[in-house]
Amino acid sequence: MTGSTESSCCTESEGPVPRMWTVDEHLADVLGQITPLPAIELQLLDAQGCRLVEDVVATGDLPPFDNSSMDGYAVRTADTVGATSQYPSVLTVIGDIAAGAGDLPKVGPGQAARIMTGAPMPPGAEAVAPVEWTDGGTGTGRAADSMGAPVADEEVRVLQPVSEGAHIRRRGSDIATGDEVLTAGTLLGPTQLGLLAAIGRGTVRVRPRPRVVVLSTGSELVQPGDPVGPGQISDSNSFTLTAAALDAGAIAYRVGGVPDDAAVLRAVLEDQFGRADLIVTSGGVSVGAYDVVKEVFESYGGVDFRRLRMQPGKPQGFGRIGDGVPLLALPGNPVSAYISFELFVRPVIRTMLGAPDIHRPVVRAVCAAELRSPAGRRQFLRGWYSDGFVRPIGGEGSHLVGALAKANCLIVVPESVTSVPADSTVDVVLLTG
Repeated sequence: MTGSTESSCCTESEGPVPRMWTVDEHLADVLGQITPLPAIELQLLDAQGCRLVEDVVATGDLPPFDNSSMDGYAVRTADTVGATSQYPSVLTVIGDIAAGAGDLPKVGPGQAARIMTGAPMPPGAEAVAPVEWTDGGTGTGRAADSMGAPVADEEVRVLQPVSEGAHIRRRGSDIATGDEVLTAGTLLGPTQLGLLAAIGRGTVRVRPRPRVVVLSTGSELVQPGDPVGPGQISDSNSFTLTAAALDAGAIAYRVGGVPDDAAVLRAVLEDQFGRADLIVTSGGVSVGAYDVVKEVFESYGGVDFRRLRMQPGKPQGFGRIGDGVPLLALPGNPVSAYISFELFVRPVIRTMLGAPDIHRPVVRAVCAAELRSPAGRRQFLRGWYSDGFVRPIGGEGSHLVGALAKANCLIVVPESVTSVPADSTVDVVLLTG
């Protein structure tokens, strides 16, 4: 349940106290059972946000032919030698060449062809005189009488010399056949997808984005926008965790709050198995009369509920359900749930993606405030980091979402430390940037 506590799950009368896991032990156990998703072939736009699993080599030249980089006239350079505005080179225009043209006129001595940007260079032409270097030509083509018969040739005056190769994009000047254009592991974004399209690739082999199903449990939950009755709260965890999964690179599906009913929870889970590479839940992992999450998950077998030496986020669950779908069960308190996601779920998603950076970056920073922490717990405090300095934001309560929304980092106090003097240097986990 979202409002459940993180108290110890056993008392002396209930039997031996369960093992307390460290953060590192739990994370290592989780990641030790997660592998990158199998590679698949995807259409280009479906591959956005995925990583290549193989090098991409160009099978053709780019551009595939010599073409004009300017609107102007395709000319022979010898015909423009010595041209000035006072004594221009006067050339006969033999036709127009638009982008995509296939039937190209041959440019001979004293001739020019009007050409558009991107259009192929015609045989015989050695350069392009930009339209700004000319008088723009006389008319819009070959002059004709009322019957359509040509009566005079159009002429263009070139006002300055044009050097060989001027304003021509040479074949293969961007990419040549056999060039390695993208390497395995590259994250595919807009420019990479555009490059693949430019070299003629319609599909690409990638590590797909994992499909993450996020659900929150608790009969006290109502959907944002609905009336909140006595003892009820708006479901925020499912929105936070779904957004966090998207931010980590996953395809995320949000399931609304599930009531504390074993049959309903089981039905919801089984409805999601077909589209889930990973299931993330929040709530119901602590001691409580209505904590049915453990009851349902344990009925599948293979799910272990643990207590971690951390604050917040002591109760955690991990295992596999259904046909082996990995499950991470997080605490219900909003701060606990989010910090648990950053520490444990995000690395799982990044591992499934085949990403090289599965963890958030950690930096050292000077904290001006004195910090206190319970013995034997690794504490994660919300903070604001800037230019090598960090300050705590908000209190230690695991329900304080206002402070969480203003934080850009987590301040880490190790298990062996109970007091950190002001102006000490601490580890900081960066949550943004």
